[in-house]
Amino acid sequence: MIVTRPAAQAIGWVADLRQQGVDAVGLPLIRIVPPADPVPVEQAWQSLPQMALVFFVSANAVQYFFALRPPGAVWPTNARAGAPGPGTASALRAQGLPAAAVVEPADDALSFDSEALWAKLKHEDWSGRQVLVVRGEQGREWLADQLAAAGANLMAVAAYARAAPVFTRAGEGLLAAASAHPAKHLWLFSSSEAVRYLAAFWPGGVPAGARALATHARIAAAARDLGFAEVACTRPSPSAVLQAIEAASIQSGSP
Repeated sequence: MIVTRPAAQAIGWVADLRQQGVDAVGLPLIRIVPPADPVPVEQAWQSLPQMALVFFVSANAVQYFFALRPPGAVWPTNARAGAPGPGTASALRAQGLPAAAVVEPADDALSFDSEALWAKLKHEDWSGRQVLVVRGEQGREWLADQLAAAGANLMAVAAYARAAPVFTRAGEGLLAAASAHPAKHLWLFSSSEAVRYLAAFWPGGVPAGARALATHARIAAAARDLGFAEVACTRPSPSAVLQAIEAASIQSGSP
């Protein structure tokens, strides 16, 4: 199985999947880099006491927002942190936020995304309340649009930027092997953007027989649109990935 998450997350995912008995290797298809201008993030830290909610779009948003924390800045006791899924929620707790300060989808949510988080938030009165969205330089605006429509005052800050992957020699070899023998490899996508970056390395199109798992229906649709012959959805956890492999009768070959 080829894990395409950014390098910081791919390491842990590969280790966890191997513990589940999956022959996994990382090939990050997105590079996450600091923002060109860190000042807006530093200023956003100063605004936290006025925020009713700070929504982090991903674990990367958490990592880079806290990496740019000004000296002496602390997380205010009145501000809640919103997470679209367990990975982001875990990253927030790793930064020292108490569990009570983190709002995330229910454990049995059908998916982990902005829609699932909004299902928990929409029953509150958001009129006039301040909300900060911490994201990359480009990002999906769906939750921000819902909060704004409910009367919240929105501001956003880019804590990181995305860039195209730069492969090591081993990565180039893995990509070549997956291109030459697509049926022996299984891709794991956690981002539609990763799918688009991969397309740039396959100018002739997706190799016939290429297969993938995706952690969201939108990502699965992007993989199908690109030309993957077989795509199945899975919840974003190593145990769920193993179950998806078995349920779909997909056997991950040696990468």
